[in-house]
Amino acid sequence: MAHLLGAEGLHLEFPTRVVFDSVTLGIEEGDRIGIVGRNGDGKSSLLAMLAGRLEPDAGRVTVRGGTTIGVLDQADVLDDALTVGRAIVGDAAEHEWAGDPRIRDVIDGLVGDLDWDASVADLSGGQRRRVALAKLLAGDWDIIALDEPTNHLDVEAIGWLAEHLKRRWPAGQGALMVVTHDRWFLDEVCTETWEVHDRIVEPFEGGYAAYILQRVERDRMAAATEAKRQNLARKELAWLRRGAPARTSKPKFRIDAANALIADVPEIRDRIALQSLAVSRLGKDVVDLIDAGVTFPATATTPEREVLRDVEWRIAPGERTGILGVNGAGKSTLLGLVAGTVEPTSGRVKHGKTVQVRTLTQRLDELQDVWDEPVRVVIGRLRTTYTFGTGSKAAELTPGQLLERLGFSSAQLSTPVKDLSGGQQRRLQLLLVLLDQPNVMILDEPTNDMDTDMLAAIEDLLDSWPGTLLVVSHDRYFLERVTDQQYAILGGRLRHLPGGVDEYLRLRALEQAAPKDSGAQSGSAPAAAEPALSGADRRAAEKEVSALERRMQKLAEQIDRAKHALADHDQSDYAGLGEKMKAIQAQQDEVDELELRWFELTEQLG
Repeated sequence: MAHLLGAEGLHLEFPTRVVFDSVTLGIEEGDRIGIVGRNGDGKSSLLAMLAGRLEPDAGRVTVRGGTTIGVLDQADVLDDALTVGRAIVGDAAEHEWAGDPRIRDVIDGLVGDLDWDASVADLSGGQRRRVALAKLLAGDWDIIALDEPTNHLDVEAIGWLAEHLKRRWPAGQGALMVVTHDRWFLDEVCTETWEVHDRIVEPFEGGYAAYILQRVERDRMAAATEAKRQNLARKELAWLRRGAPARTSKPKFRIDAANALIADVPEIRDRIALQSLAVSRLGKDVVDLIDAGVTFPATATTPEREVLRDVEWRIAPGERTGILGVNGAGKSTLLGLVAGTVEPTSGRVKHGKTVQVRTLTQRLDELQDVWDEPVRVVIGRLRTTYTFGTGSKAAELTPGQLLERLGFSSAQLSTPVKDLSGGQQRRLQLLLVLLDQPNVMILDEPTNDMDTDMLAAIEDLLDSWPGTLLVVSHDRYFLERVTDQQYAILGGRLRHLPGGVDEYLRLRALEQAAPKDSGAQSGSAPAAAEPALSGADRRAAEKEVSALERRMQKLAEQIDRAKHALADHDQSDYAGLGEKMKAIQAQQDEVDELELRWFELTEQLG
């Protein structure tokens, strides 16, 4: 492979610390490099030096003659005076950019839903991010450097970006450097991982999963000094091997070695024990949404809008659910119904008598009251100890110990809240929610400003949290890691996703294709759907759909009664509770199978 870029003896120093010391690296044609590390260790600085945006204090970066480098910064640098079209293609004539297949693909994939003549100033944060990405990707670059490209992007846009980058260059050509905390994206796109830590850059072969395996092996050799990171990494590796089928089916790292490393690692969560404890804390009833709907009234500038309709959702004690949906689909409204901050305009919402809901919002409003206070003063008002985990694994932790688990040093305890970094403020915000000891917790985009190590620490903490957890996140890895089931808001309705995020993306593709195909002359169905049925086959399919719906409804009622019955069972009878949970799981498995068949038939029926 041809050499594109080299860095020799890089030294970078800020007034209070040395960031890099004698770092030497090289980038070759075909490299797809993910850059990981703790917040503040220098990931963005490294990317900026290699891309020529930041001069090192010593050492040099050399670039092969004629090599072009395109950079996406974390900061929003779009010109508000431009339209969407001019921001992406500049002053190029339409026939110039429209004749380029790559540019057409970028426009369709990232900004196809935006008005080409809309002002950049009127766009949301997520829309501006997509325009900035489209502007970069419309160019012809030998090296692309991306700093947190998935920030503000939804699951669909992240999936599109991964596919585009994988096919952008022929094999062995071009190069990619990406700083991101999105572990799914790292595993999907990158073939090499650079870890930034302790003033050095340490390379690993493969994407995120392979990096975790190699890091565990490294940490085992230095167990005395790296024990905490080792345990978290091994636990995460266990989930990678035991988790989503799409991930475990890919031979991205040595299976035998991985199995040996996780042989003594238990399941990440004791679901039966956590569910039992959740039932004892919550009782039979949590939150029931019964035929609930929300319609926003018309205003002087906007017409009446129905956001949610006919939502039937009975949330069970200990349930861990991820919510998916495009921006504006109604996710926040749905969570507002659960939290009691939004009133339904139709149907009703019933809250259990013992329910205590706390929400981690995307804003930092909860910290405003303690903005000028040191961290130690804030946590000094809290209880002395808190219990996490169940049974023999239960642990009494002080607020200080919890802060340590979330990456705070002793020196930072004296730092005023306003002077913490964005990631530190976010972690403190989460800690305050946890320490309020709710039995229903809602996390709205909790991964913002978190590095991969800190995300693993938060996931570890949530594994021992005994309550009902509802999560909205565009971070696919985090969503699959901390929840046991996923739902989506599609067309204003809440829909269960037995197939998880992959099923959601498939349904969204069908949803987007339907309007385009409905106006086609041929009248053909979307390419992703099964052929439509007719005649006797159609009548048979309709009959089977009706039978499936009756059976699923009956099973749902049985499962609901069984879950509520857990509250009346002797909570010390773990064997009996385990049997009841197995019976419930068997019924849920049957529902999942019936739903998959129902999906197949309804797609064929059109």
